[in-house]
Amino acid sequence: MSSSRVRRLRTALGGALAAGALALPLALSAAPAQAASTPDWLHVQGNKIVDSSGKEVWLTGVNWFGFNASERVFHGLWSANMRTLTKDIADRGLNVVRVPISTQLLLEWKAGTFTKPNVNDFANPELAGLNSLQVFEKWLEMCEEYGIKVFLDVHSAEADNSGHVYPTWWKGSITTEDVYTGWEWAATRWRTNDTIIGADIKNEPHGTQHDTERAKWDGSTDKDNFKHFAQTASRKILAINPQWLVFIEGIEIYPKPGVSWTSTGMTDYYGTWWGGNLRGVRDFPIDLGAHQDQLVYSPHDYGPLVFAQKWFEGDFDRASLERDVWDPNWLYLHKENIAPLLIGEWGGFMDGGKNEKWMLALRDLIVDRRLSHTFWVLNPNSGDTGGLLGYDWATWDEQKYALLKPALWQDGGKFVGLDHDVPLGGVGSTTGKSLSQVNGTGPTTSPTASPTPTASPTPTAGPTPTASPTPTTSPTPTTSPTPTTSPTPSPTPTSGTGACTVTYSASSWDSGLSGSVRLTNTGSALSSWTLTFTAPAGVTVTQGWGGTWSQSGTTVTVANAAWNGTLAAGGTAEIGFNASHPGTAGTPTGFTLNGAFCTVR
Repeated sequence: MSSSRVRRLRTALGGALAAGALALPLALSAAPAQAASTPDWLHVQGNKIVDSSGKEVWLTGVNWFGFNASERVFHGLWSANMRTLTKDIADRGLNVVRVPISTQLLLEWKAGTFTKPNVNDFANPELAGLNSLQVFEKWLEMCEEYGIKVFLDVHSAEADNSGHVYPTWWKGSITTEDVYTGWEWAATRWRTNDTIIGADIKNEPHGTQHDTERAKWDGSTDKDNFKHFAQTASRKILAINPQWLVFIEGIEIYPKPGVSWTSTGMTDYYGTWWGGNLRGVRDFPIDLGAHQDQLVYSPHDYGPLVFAQKWFEGDFDRASLERDVWDPNWLYLHKENIAPLLIGEWGGFMDGGKNEKWMLALRDLIVDRRLSHTFWVLNPNSGDTGGLLGYDWATWDEQKYALLKPALWQDGGKFVGLDHDVPLGGVGSTTGKSLSQVNGTGPTTSPTASPTPTASPTPTAGPTPTASPTPTTSPTPTTSPTPTTSPTPSPTPTSGTGACTVTYSASSWDSGLSGSVRLTNTGSALSSWTLTFTAPAGVTVTQGWGGTWSQSGTTVTVANAAWNGTLAAGGTAEIGFNASHPGTAGTPTGFTLNGAFCTVR
């Protein structure tokens, strides 16, 4: 392929291919493992995802690929223990896993014909002798045990490490009808297992006006109309399991006003990442009829190390990205309260430069807007992004994790899962809690990033990239934005002397740390607050969220953000920061709130 169309390399660098096909028996009538007793099914209200009681939830997870590839099983199991990795995912606060698969794999599972999975039995004695479907369902049992939820993503038609590069949902012998059949089988098999909460209908449909085959978005029933395909597939799934969420991505290009899809003009289309262009939803929204409340739109977004898009030229920042890229392509769906968003893929290398700058900007948007997301990726063998794990499949990239951590749902210093009964991390977890243990109506106490900058309305014209990894389209907004934080309690707040308790926690690595501070107001209600503390010698704050951070010598000062200045009596605020240290992280001391000393717990 030409360099202008290079897509992310998700090949297994150094991973052996699976062995040949084996006809292994499977009792298809056997009931899959059942999830916890309290139903955990989710649906949507406006731009939020909620549980059956209407409590807002925040899906903050990760991708783990391999089942989509020729190995037909999670990558890494050639050396790593699946249970250990799964427990690590939960303990690190990732409450949902997006699992790429292929239509070919679903059809093989349906037929009961399996390829021997590439699993190291010595490292995974629990998996010895299991076929790929049995490995997957064993993993679902582990997810249930550790409070993790799952959704499937048809990443490609064929079981191929690079299958996502093909622009459409059909390929070779795999037809559109086959995709429907595969999804219907999956919806039937796991319809009573609420460990699996949904389906990402098709990963990154794409293609430009110059491609022989490409995905479009309009009101037709044409074969290449992704909107029609995704809507049809979703309706078929929901007819079987009306409680699954369906995640619908976008496409790569969308015609400018007055332009027909038949045009091949160079400047006739708006373009963005594969999976990132949801402009078409404004004109042709997905219609799921009685099941409209199961619809989530799912864009993808990447940084300049994946491809040097035009918007990364010059001195870009969060405001310019929001104005020029995110608002017109997909963020309008959230701001106008049309539908929830789950950013299905985002992530990349920590380069200390533009890529990291993009990642921080998107991370802050995710936190400020409480956008659900699944980070790309757990695997180290993603060629143009790297992963959260090193190539030993055991060591975590602590700097990348520190960047991600503020965007993970936390409450009271613990990570929040999506299971009502099982804490994230499992029964007895010291790092996680269950959904039923979270008070209130939504994720309002997680650490957050800097206030959302003002962004101008959708531009009338947008850049069309010469190449794009992941495009998606987005629905048309019709209502005003929904506030990102819950209303404040009724007592009239006043500025005054604070009284508080502070809970501090941190993770550190060789020369850096990521700290979290949970501030509880034990005095009267406040309309504004300032927290100060003394940092250990040599510790320098490099980044903070949840307020305006400054440092003079060892004195660190945090003034409230615009959205969290009101702090009711008994109310809490969670803030956090990244910092460098000279070799020893130490522990901050001398916390004060509005000049009054705080009790540290």
